[in-house]
Amino acid sequence: MDIFHALVLGLVQGFTEFLPISSSGHLEIVPRAFGWSRPEGSADQAFDVALHFGTLLAVVVHFRHDLRRYVVDGLRAARNRSTASTEGRLAWLFVGSAIPASVAGLVLNSWIDERLGTPKVIGWSLIGFGLLLLVADRAAQKRPLQSLTLRDATTIGCAQVLALNPGTSRSGITISAGRLLGLEREAAVRFSFVMGIPVIFGAFVFEMAQLVSDGVPDGLAGVMVAGGVMSLLSGWLAVAGLLRFVQTRSFTPFVVYRVILGVVVLVVAYL
Repeated sequence: MDIFHALVLGLVQGFTEFLPISSSGHLEIVPRAFGWSRPEGSADQAFDVALHFGTLLAVVVHFRHDLRRYVVDGLRAARNRSTASTEGRLAWLFVGSAIPASVAGLVLNSWIDERLGTPKVIGWSLIGFGLLLLVADRAAQKRPLQSLTLRDATTIGCAQVLALNPGTSRSGITISAGRLLGLEREAAVRFSFVMGIPVIFGAFVFEMAQLVSDGVPDGLAGVMVAGGVMSLLSGWLAVAGLLRFVQTRSFTPFVVYRVILGVVVLVVAYL
């Protein structure tokens, strides 16, 4: 992999991690579409570490002020639940909602790599979960983020497990779940982004542990830096852009894009 390929894949990772169109699906589609070969073994793990680190920094930087309040108030709530603030209660809901996907990812990691990620699975997932987003967005009410309950957070967290399937979209499925539970658009997006931080961090740590064990392949440092920096910049733009976008618009454009891309992928896969 050269620097140009790393920049393109970093751009793809950053935007598609947070837009509801599936990052894992696009990272499978783009190299195949252009005939690029992805690194193998420890080289692939090293590149994934760089991409996840970039997107992790992007969302942390954007929500840094909110995260500071959540951490401080969450620790206070842990010491005294009776005086917990809204931010303190939400902090623990964010953490709890990340548990199902984190556990499932650890248990099913090998099975997912072997069975999922094929063009047919990605194509049908892009279409099916895209249409689910359309239905959820149109059926929603306007509950604020502060109204979220433990049951709501658990439901959204369980829905996030489906994002382990390439083509689903972590942000897409969690936003859909939030909208079906009645959250307003911006609240659903905000919860999706913040609850994703522990999951992205967990993926980073898991891959980093494997990388430390295997070692960074020679000559990959430049590729890792290029991909990581690009995923950071594009991820930050995606987070800020989507939060602004949903203030006045629906998710329909993303649904249309998913359906069109899914159809194209399926046509190519079945020919």
